[in-house]
Amino acid sequence: MEKISYLPDMHRAPRLAPASPVRVAEAHKLDTVSSDWRERVPVLTGSRVTLRELELDDAPSLFSMLTTEEVSRFISPPPSTVEGFERFILWAQRERAAGRFVCFAVVPQGTNTAIGIFQLRQIEAGFVSAEWGFAIGSPYWGSGVFTEGARLVADYAFETIGVHRLEARAAVMNGRGNGALRKIGAVQEGILRRSFTKNGEQLDQVLWSILADDWRRAKVAWVSKAIH
Repeated sequence: MEKISYLPDMHRAPRLAPASPVRVAEAHKLDTVSSDWRERVPVLTGSRVTLRELELDDAPSLFSMLTTEEVSRFISPPPSTVEGFERFILWAQRERAAGRFVCFAVVPQGTNTAIGIFQLRQIEAGFVSAEWGFAIGSPYWGSGVFTEGARLVADYAFETIGVHRLEARAAVMNGRGNGALRKIGAVQEGILRRSFTKNGEQLDQVLWSILADDWRRAKVAWVSKAIH
């Protein structure tokens, strides 16, 4: 499945940290958008996926889904134990309360099991600019879960948090991740040379961005296409 090259390292503060967009209000509704996301991550609901706050009970399924070789190939090393994921979840909640980071659990409709995450991290104070990343269990690659989830998270970032610029990085070798970002309307800005170290190898990354104005124009086009 599509994934970006970022999962917070639990032993240091991360550098940073939102699928079909909320195209039409009828099709993709935001169920519980808190007036202050620092108090609790809202629930975002689409036709294929629900995005919600991480819970400690999600640790076993996230460990199972995100530590496989195919998923972890292009992301920073995930926690190596269930307990490590529990620490990550508690850390994510503390960072959210501090207003620096938001992390959503990805839950396919009809289940209660988290199969991945979407992350948002502020780059500039007040979330004027932010970086986002994602990791999805490989059984759900190509299922539409990423596309819908990514659009829900991006829409939430721009319309609720107030992000003006949303950045993403993906290893040049990560064809699926780069294709996924292009598919949802991200613009390739350049190549960050040897900017990501994996298994002792320094890899080039593609820098992608979406601006708030670009996102809103894209939504208008999607709505028009859906109507016609």
